[in-house]
Amino acid sequence: MATKRKNSKNVPLRQQDPFLAREKSKYDNPLPSREFILEILEKNGVPMHAEELAAVFPIYDNELDLFERRLRAMERAGQILINRKGDICVAQKIDLIPCRISGHRDGFGFAVREAADGDDIFLPEREMRKVLHGDRAMVRIAGTDRRGRQEGRIAEIIERRTTQLIGRIYKERGVWFVVPEDRRINHEMLVEAGGEDGAKDGQVVMVDIIDYPDEHRQAIVKVSEVLGDYADPGMEIEIALRKHDLPHVFSDDALAQAKATSQKVGKRDIKDRVDLRDLPLVTIDGETARDFDDAVYAEKSGKGFRLIVAIADVSHYVRSGDALDVDARERSTSVYFPRRVIPMLPEELSNGICSLNPDVDRLCMVCDMQISARGKVKKYQFYPAVMRSQCRFTYTQVWQLLSENGEHKLKPQLETLYALFQQLLAQRQKRGAVDFDTTETQMLFDDNGKISQIVPVVRNNAHRLIEECMLAANVCAAEFILKHEHKGLFRVHEGPTPEKLEQLQAFLRLKGLQLGGGTKPTTKDYAALADAVRERPDASMIQTMLLRSMQQAVYQPDNLGHFGLSYDAYTHFTSPIRRYPDLLVHRTIKAILADKKYKPGKWEQLGMHCSMAERRADDASRDVQAWLKTYYMRDKVGEVFTGKISAVAGFGIFVLLDTLYVEGMVHISELGRDYFHFHKEQQAIIGEKSGLKYQLGDAVTIKVMRAELDTAQVDFALVNPEREAAATEVAGNRGKRTAKAGKPVAGHAGKGAKPQQDAPAGARQAPAAGARRRGKAPAADEPAPARSRRSRRS
Repeated sequence: MATKRKNSKNVPLRQQDPFLAREKSKYDNPLPSREFILEILEKNGVPMHAEELAAVFPIYDNELDLFERRLRAMERAGQILINRKGDICVAQKIDLIPCRISGHRDGFGFAVREAADGDDIFLPEREMRKVLHGDRAMVRIAGTDRRGRQEGRIAEIIERRTTQLIGRIYKERGVWFVVPEDRRINHEMLVEAGGEDGAKDGQVVMVDIIDYPDEHRQAIVKVSEVLGDYADPGMEIEIALRKHDLPHVFSDDALAQAKATSQKVGKRDIKDRVDLRDLPLVTIDGETARDFDDAVYAEKSGKGFRLIVAIADVSHYVRSGDALDVDARERSTSVYFPRRVIPMLPEELSNGICSLNPDVDRLCMVCDMQISARGKVKKYQFYPAVMRSQCRFTYTQVWQLLSENGEHKLKPQLETLYALFQQLLAQRQKRGAVDFDTTETQMLFDDNGKISQIVPVVRNNAHRLIEECMLAANVCAAEFILKHEHKGLFRVHEGPTPEKLEQLQAFLRLKGLQLGGGTKPTTKDYAALADAVRERPDASMIQTMLLRSMQQAVYQPDNLGHFGLSYDAYTHFTSPIRRYPDLLVHRTIKAILADKKYKPGKWEQLGMHCSMAERRADDASRDVQAWLKTYYMRDKVGEVFTGKISAVAGFGIFVLLDTLYVEGMVHISELGRDYFHFHKEQQAIIGEKSGLKYQLGDAVTIKVMRAELDTAQVDFALVNPEREAAATEVAGNRGKRTAKAGKPVAGHAGKGAKPQQDAPAGARQAPAAGARRRGKAPAADEPAPARSRRSRRS
């Protein structure tokens, strides 16, 4: 809050700064605050040159560099604009809005306000020629477009965010140019003379941007790396790594530190640790897992249970601020591609000394819980320990032992774990956590690294057993941090926004359904509805809409609970080998145990970075899977399959195939001889004259028409005699009535064709036939459950 200004003309101007006390608390030699600089600029009435402004305060020679840095920071923040003459303008005075540029694959874009206090501003293609996706710019409102949206003009570019990019290089008429792989950057970039660096036509390259584009000129680039041919094995991963700017090469210092780390637990390491080496702790993971974060043990204790969850003590080997920590923080998560992992930590740690491999001593952090006979955690404690895993089980092995008459020396312990799991599961159901029926899939590959088959992953109760144990430990970790009033990162999943809730309720009304809770539904309300519709033929569609109404889970220091799991407090403690937030939580718990404070930096920024890294990894993984599936579908062009409509948009429908688990798009022009409009409330696309409706969840039969590797796009056409006959008959009758007027059939080129903008406001426009488009279903926000590599890691 601003302090009262001294009311004296004799007080030097810098002493009149209302935020002087704040600046003094932060700096030994405080400069004028940003707020005071803006006030002086506004009072002056006209733009000022930096030298004029410096003279007003005054700013002394030894302060000029710092003062200039402050002005540049204010410019980056969108508070001021420094024009080409060097004059400093107050952004608000010249009606400029600081924005982040978001490009669209069809050439237009949007300016997303950094202040988040208004709608996005539409940028036509001519304006997008000046900028690249991700740039920051000052935007001026120029009017409205034909759909009533605010339309903007780029006034000044604040920051160029892209310096390198990946794309494909082509040569036409002796001129080399690069088409970026990120379709949101809709520019063809010229390669400077001699800058192709030996690349061949059509190859994948990394380029450095030499000159940025403007409204009159294309960008100029220079090839920095030739990656190879587009269809080379593993190229899809190399592209995704660079397109999404995923850190994938460890620093020399981090590799040296990893190599120097002993692969054995020494006597000094186990000092002051609880010795659990005689306890039959076991790991239970998937068949292909190589890094083992967690081990479990349960025993009967009185009328209830004792549950021990032992987690790899990564924080013992990766210390705050060291080379491994710097790289781990930058990555924030391991990234799991088909057949390849980009680990958060080098293999010496992730698969070596940190991994809870069987029959070797390992350091761990333990959550030791006392749980009632009905599955409630009564008390818990955290402590560092040393352990020795007695067995590396797989989910399949455990479930076979539990469900069949198999024999194993540790079977009694597994049976105790299973008895505990049943009580934890009962508590989950009583709590009202949302459980959606989703199908996870696994890709099987041939020797060339291409998909041979896509199969569903069968989840048994061994998966759920481990999931419930991990959830219990994560909740205890969150409560422990809150109880000791220490700052930390929480896994926060908020309920639906009012807008999304309104959309969901409108959809449910059309189905004759109602979500309990009114304007503030609880997790129990969601769970009750999901359970009530489970046997309905449209259950999948309703579940999809429930899922899409939820927000995405994030990491942040302010605990707001976890809506999907129905917890008041939740964090991530159980996977520090592959998630940086878990490592931060371990350090926080250790600090509390030592009666110290852990200060890794600004917690809010850490949370935002970790959330961004998680989304980045998910996006990259989706891109790779989409490309591999497109390659898989190339030899299925012309074949007919059944599927269900998985998403509906203004330009068509997306269909997920029943047996292949591949999604493709049916373009609006392929739906029938009618004008189709997107109806958001119904999640349907409906024919204007025929009334023919294609709705989320509908079963359809399709024919595979195209599988385009360049865009990772699979195109379908509908094959449904009844619907096609009905559509043809209606269209034929309409054609007789309109033939004299010369009205063309929708979806076919011709003078007088009805434009796509006649679709209701908010409907997405259809891309031109054959246009470069991704064809990816609109991304819905997902809640935390089932988001990660293993569903137990909510």
